[in-house]
Amino acid sequence: MDYYGFYTGRCFDAHHYLGAHVRVKETGDGKETVFRTFAPAASRVAVIGEFNGWTETPMQKIYDGNFWELAEEKAKPGMMYKYRIYHRNGSFVDHCDPYGYGMELRPDTASIIRETGAYRFRDETWMKQRTDCREQPLNIYEVHFGSFRKPSKEPDAWYDYEEMADILIPYVKENGYNYLEIMPLGEYPCDESWGYQATGFFSPTSRYGTADQLKAFVDACHGQDIGVILDFVPVHFAVDGYGLADYDGTALYEYPHSDVGYSEWGSRNFMHSRGEVRSFLQSAAEYWLTEYHMDGLRMDAVSRAIYWQGMPERGVNANAVEFLKYMNKNLKERHPSVILAAEDSTSFPGVTKPVEEGGLGFDYKWDMGWMNDTLDYFRTVPEHRGSAYHKLTFSMAYYYDERYLLPLSHDEVVHGKATVLQKMYGDYEMKFPQARAFYMYMYAHPGKKLNFMGNELGHFREWDEKREMDWNLTDFPPHREFHGFMKALNRFYLEHPAFWVADEDREEFRWLECSAEEQCVYAFERRGGKERIAAVFHFSDREQEIVLEIPGAEALEKLFDSAGMQNGGEQSCEKKKKTSGEKAASFLFRLPPFSAGYYRISGDEV
Repeated sequence: MDYYGFYTGRCFDAHHYLGAHVRVKETGDGKETVFRTFAPAASRVAVIGEFNGWTETPMQKIYDGNFWELAEEKAKPGMMYKYRIYHRNGSFVDHCDPYGYGMELRPDTASIIRETGAYRFRDETWMKQRTDCREQPLNIYEVHFGSFRKPSKEPDAWYDYEEMADILIPYVKENGYNYLEIMPLGEYPCDESWGYQATGFFSPTSRYGTADQLKAFVDACHGQDIGVILDFVPVHFAVDGYGLADYDGTALYEYPHSDVGYSEWGSRNFMHSRGEVRSFLQSAAEYWLTEYHMDGLRMDAVSRAIYWQGMPERGVNANAVEFLKYMNKNLKERHPSVILAAEDSTSFPGVTKPVEEGGLGFDYKWDMGWMNDTLDYFRTVPEHRGSAYHKLTFSMAYYYDERYLLPLSHDEVVHGKATVLQKMYGDYEMKFPQARAFYMYMYAHPGKKLNFMGNELGHFREWDEKREMDWNLTDFPPHREFHGFMKALNRFYLEHPAFWVADEDREEFRWLECSAEEQCVYAFERRGGKERIAAVFHFSDREQEIVLEIPGAEALEKLFDSAGMQNGGEQSCEKKKKTSGEKAASFLFRLPPFSAGYYRISGDEV
C-alpha cells in the first residue's frame, strides 16, 4: 500500500491491503488469510474467530507501528472473525473489520472472510456504452431492497439478490424506468436506519445474500439495459461499539468533540480532516464502482459535509469540501461514465461544476427546492393557488446554475409526511387527476427524474421498511388506471428527446405562459432532438379557456393527455386565425380542471 497516500488522503485502494485477504502462501504450499488493520492507539490487537475457537491469536505491528498484521493458514473463506483491540487502560472491545468484505446478519456482528474475483461479469457491452446521461434520458426508480416484495410464506424475511433480479428487473422494464437507485447496501445493524447508519462500508448486507449474488443482480440489470446507482453515505456512521466508533480506543474515524462529533440522527460524523478517513471513504466508493460494476453513487447528506452540521450559519467545513472535490475528481477520472449525484438542500454554489472550475465535481444535484415548492403548491387549496402561482415558476430562475435531478424519494413518503398522492389537495377522487397533471409537469420540466417505489401505484400508506408495497391497490380501478398512466408517461419520457437531450441548454426551454395567476395555467416549450413539444398545465378546479402564442407554430398535435385514460375531460386546442399585426400563431386551449397536455409543434423554429 502507498502509506504516504493513505495518511494524506490520496488513497483509493486501501481495501486491497487492509482487511482480510486470502492469498497463496509465500512457500507456495496452500493458501492463508492475511489480516491487517489500522489501529495506531491500540496497546495490542488479536484476531478471534472460528478458525481459533474464538481465542486470541496476536497480531504484530508492521510498518510504522500503526498497522497490525496476522497471516493464518487455518482461516478459510466463509469463516467469521473479529479484531480484539486492547486500549491502553487494559480494557478491550471486539470489533468487526472496517475493511471487511462480509458480515453476519444482525444482531450478530462478526466479519466474514470473503474471496473476491470468483464472479465473472458478462456486461462488457453495457460497460462500453454506459454514459452519465448528460444527453440521455435518466428515469430512476428508487428501491428499498427489503420492502419492494416479501416472500408470501415468510413476511418477515427477504428475497435474496438473485431472487430479486427475477422480480424487480421485469417490473422496472415494464414500467419504463432505465435506472435503479438502491438505498444503502453496506452492512448496518438497525433496519429502521435503512442502511444510512452503517457498520460495514465494504460489506454488502447479508440480509439479501452474498457479495456474488449482488454482482449477479447488477449483471442481470445491465443485461436488460438498466443502470444501478447505489446510495453511498460518506458523512456519518453507526455508533455501535463493535463498528468504527472509538475503534482503537480513541476517536479514530470521528471527531473527538461532541458538538460536531454527533449528527442530528445520533450517528457519528466522519472527521474528513484526517487523511486516513478520506482514504477509507474514497476506497469504499471505488470498491462499489469497481467490484460491483455500480453505475453511480448517490451521496447522502452532502449538506452536512459542506457546512458544519449542515448549518450554513456555522460556516463551511473546508476539509470536508476538499474531500468531496478530490474524491469526485478522481472517481470521474477512473470511471468517466458513472453518475455522481449529490443529495444537497443548500444553495452552496458549484455543486455540479467541474473541480477544475472551482466546483465540487458532481454530475447532478437533487433539486430539493423544486420538490418542496411543487409539493407545497399541490397541497394548497385550488382557490388559493393564484397567490402561490410562482412556486412553480421559481425553479427556472435558478435551474441553469447547476445540473439538476428532480427527486420524489423515500424521504417524502415517511414519518408523517404523507405519500405523494396524499399530498394532493382534496378528497380521494380529486387527488388522482391532480397527481396525473403533477407528474406530467415533473416529466416535462428540465432535469433528470427519480421516483420512489409505490408512488407509481398511488400509494396511500406511508412507506414502512417492514412491509412490502401495497400491491393489492391495483385491484381498485383508480389505482390501476393511475399505474397504467405512469407506465405510459415513463415510456413517453424515454422516447422523446425534447424532454432530455438539451436539459442544460437554456435556449431549448421557453415559457409560453408564466403569468396566468388567476387561471393557474402554465405552459412552456421544450426542444431537442429535432422535436418541439408544448406542455400545457391547468391546476385550478374549474374549466378554463386560454389563448397561447407559439412562435413559428403551424399546427399542434396532441401527443399525451393527463385524462387520456379516463372518459372525457381531455384538453383540446384549435388554431386561431391571425389578425393584422400578429407575428406568432395563436391557439385556443380548452382546459378541464386539473389537466395537462403535451403537443407536438410543427413549423419553423423561432
